[in-house]
Amino acid sequence: MASDHILKRFDQELERLNATINEMGGLTESQFAKALTAVREGDTQTAEEVIAADARVDALDQAVQEQTVQLLALRQPMAVDLRVVLSSIKIAAALERIADYAKNTAKRGIVLSQGTPPAAAVAGIDRLGRLVRAALKDVLDAFADDDVEKAHDVWNRDEEIDQVYTGLFRELLTYMMEDPRTITACTHLLFMAKNIERAGDHVTNIAELVSFRSTGQSFAEARRKGSGALYSTDTAS
Repeated sequence: MASDHILKRFDQELERLNATINEMGGLTESQFAKALTAVREGDTQTAEEVIAADARVDALDQAVQEQTVQLLALRQPMAVDLRVVLSSIKIAAALERIADYAKNTAKRGIVLSQGTPPAAAVAGIDRLGRLVRAALKDVLDAFADDDVEKAHDVWNRDEEIDQVYTGLFRELLTYMMEDPRTITACTHLLFMAKNIERAGDHVTNIAELVSFRSTGQSFAEARRKGSGALYSTDTAS
């Protein structure tokens, strides 16, 4: 029957959209991991690979946008199907931003490799990055499996990421105050830390979208943030 053919075609188009996002997610995760390796090991070749591969992530983001526009125009989805299509655009946008942060981290890693940054500070960047990378992997698994509970677990981990970022921020400031020769390297590390922390925020946004596409709602409670102390006006020791 014609209607059966239409429904089957619609399902195939949704599966294709999910497959594109899964591919984009896998590539983004790989980019992020390689950027961390480049910084940790001072590997400029790996950093260059991350920079070059960013165009592929951008192309997949464009493919998601084109597929979603086509679905909206031709299928006029409703209810859960509409949520799937709309959330797909936002998830792809979040992944594209995470890949951009990986690229920016790799670029600064190339500059950093030309000097001698404090080893403990580089280790701190790596620790923060590993937390975000683990959260990214888990949220991509939650997306693939439509697992709202797992997405919620990722969402809750944002507070830990913020706390580690806050500690690293203060550590880097201490290095710069104690030894002005570290200012250039630590400034690059500060930007890296912020890029990685922002990538973590986008991971959390993806977790919320996994819930939205499945249930029609984000998570009910307010997200806890662990970096508020950075902006505190209390100067008491």
